[in-house]
Amino acid sequence: MALVRILVDGYSLLHKWPELTPGAARHSEAARDALVEMLTQYQDAKGTAVTVFFDGAGLRRGKPKNEAAGAVEVLFSRAGQTADEMIERAAHRFQEYGEVLVVTDDYAERDLVSGFGGSVASCANFIRMIHGALTDLQEDLNRHNQAARHSFRRPH
Repeated sequence: MALVRILVDGYSLLHKWPELTPGAARHSEAARDALVEMLTQYQDAKGTAVTVFFDGAGLRRGKPKNEAAGAVEVLFSRAGQTADEMIERAAHRFQEYGEVLVVTDDYAERDLVSGFGGSVASCANFIRMIHGALTDLQEDLNRHNQAARHSFRRPH
């Protein structure tokens, strides 16, 4: 079954990735924005939709900065609910459309999601996946650009 969506526990991933925004608090808007930017690059490289969930009703008023079509979906929990609950419901609902990958370091959540057939990844593993995908994309672009430069040097 094809991977249809990646569901990310935003703060779990931010806590595992301090070098993403050195010096910024893990719950800061700057850290969240940097994470969303990195997830957008990954989504563009892989072509799989990404939704990132953050705990915190009212942390951000209005819509996130990335409102463009095809952008990473950013969701904040309301009062009385957690990002974990939202991720679990989304993972269950997306099941009928294909494979869903949940990214979190919360063992209970990973057990629950894998228990009903979802795929799970630790934050450290997902960070490696992001770095790998972005490195592969850069190498592909470099090869393409080199081939394009070479084609202009050939006599016609």
